[in-house]
Amino acid sequence: MKISLIIPCYNEESNLQKGVLDKIGRYAQNDSRFIEVLVVDDGSTDRSKNIVKKFYLPGYSKFKLIENPHRGKAFAVITGIKEAKGKYIIFSDIDLATPIEEAEKLIEQLGEGSKIVIGSRSSQRKGAPFLRKLMAVGLIMVRGLFIGLGNIKDTQCGFKAFERKTALKIIDKLQVFNPERKTKGSSVSAGFDLEFLFLAKRLGLTIKEVPVTWRHVETKNVNFIKDSLETLKDLLKIKTNHLMGKYK
Repeated sequence: MKISLIIPCYNEESNLQKGVLDKIGRYAQNDSRFIEVLVVDDGSTDRSKNIVKKFYLPGYSKFKLIENPHRGKAFAVITGIKEAKGKYIIFSDIDLATPIEEAEKLIEQLGEGSKIVIGSRSSQRKGAPFLRKLMAVGLIMVRGLFIGLGNIKDTQCGFKAFERKTALKIIDKLQVFNPERKTKGSSVSAGFDLEFLFLAKRLGLTIKEVPVTWRHVETKNVNFIKDSLETLKDLLKIKTNHLMGKYK
């Protein structure tokens, strides 16, 4: 099993100074299943890239830095998938709200033949503000009404694994988050997960959901109100594209 680990990064100087990449580096460095750790910088305007270059690239041989213009988290993940060398891909949020060791749960399912495995925080949203929990419930209802996916408890957890070949097939059919479009995305791009999983379902793929440990981590890159409105807008776009027959 050859795995590429993708870590999107946008203005994460604070998290990097806390040593989050050290935790990831120690986890992956001596494990032969992980062939690379791709840190995909989404056009950071702080010292994120410099910190990665100075402290992490020299210290961990599997680390690689990919520099994107700022187009949002979705396009950072897509870039990582396209550049990856592994047969399988795991991507994780850099704040490690889900500890990197939880990847073992995803790897177990990949080993049993699953092509798409997603982490689920449905039973464990430790420390999350009430408003965030309420919005999560609202999203479940709205996405169920607009695009289905009602059998998935948590589409938005930033901890997922794919067979790379399968992920590339889905990316090729994206409309809202088509990588060929030069649009600038939000730093969160929650709609990407929805369009990706919607297409996976239309392709007849089984989506395996596994519970993972998760704790709330405050981040300046998340604005609940703004991001919820953008997600709703993305849902409308996905629904419209579906009705117009663009997802063939």
